[in-house]
Amino acid sequence: MKRLIIAFYMILIMGIGVITPAWSQKKKTTKSTELMVAAPTTQSVVFDEKEFKAMKWRNIGPFRGGRSTAICGVPDQNYTFYMGSTGGGVWKTVDAGSHWTNISDGFFKTGSVGAIQVSWSDPNVVIVGMGEAPVRGVMTSHGDGVYKSTDAGVTWTNIGLKNVRQISKVRIHPNDPNVIYVAAQGSPYQPTQDRGIFRSKDGGKSWEKSLFVNDSSGACDLSMDMKNPRVLYAAFWDHQRLPWYVRSGGKGSSIWKSTYEWVAQIHHG
Repeated sequence: MKRLIIAFYMILIMGIGVITPAWSQKKKTTKSTELMVAAPTTQSVVFDEKEFKAMKWRNIGPFRGGRSTAICGVPDQNYTFYMGSTGGGVWKTVDAGSHWTNISDGFFKTGSVGAIQVSWSDPNVVIVGMGEAPVRGVMTSHGDGVYKSTDAGVTWTNIGLKNVRQISKVRIHPNDPNVIYVAAQGSPYQPTQDRGIFRSKDGGKSWEKSLFVNDSSGACDLSMDMKNPRVLYAAFWDHQRLPWYVRSGGKGSSIWKSTYEWVAQIHHG
């Protein structure tokens, strides 16, 4: 009897010795798995400053193009870009610039592009403003208004503002592709009412002049807070291209702020 009791305890001790390591190992594995799952939400992205500084600019074409004042990327499409050239229309790449294709020939009646914007909420919607906005000391090419594509640049339609001549910027509401703002710099050669900030609420079917300073001051830049699109900033430039020189600056040169409607001039001079 005594021998049986001793044998029983020996088997019990050996069993505990086998079970305990297995239970302990299982517990450690569970904790390790939990840490692996939690890591992506808590681990910060490592930024290698040396690698960033080692990056260099390079020309990615199109190599037969001239100067360009308009380019736009596409959210969530890291390799897709649109480029507007002076005299060459709109070009598109879907492989980060390895290949470029002209997508405006046969649709545009003028060739110089001043601004491009792709809708954040619908990247099939692309808005292009025509006319080379930066006034040069020699010749500046004018445009014929605004073009719109609803199929990512396959086809285009002119949607108005043909008399504004030079367009510097286009902005689209981040949540509504039908709300479009156009910064019209206007003709550089003579005073005209066809300049300022224009807005469309119906995708370009109709336009209203949202902000006008005077007949010689055009909108040379426009910025929208994409997290709060009711906030916009517009820069105006009072200028004129005369036969013998470019007049730059005047009483209309100013910066404006809007919180849905233009309510404040925040800088003048």
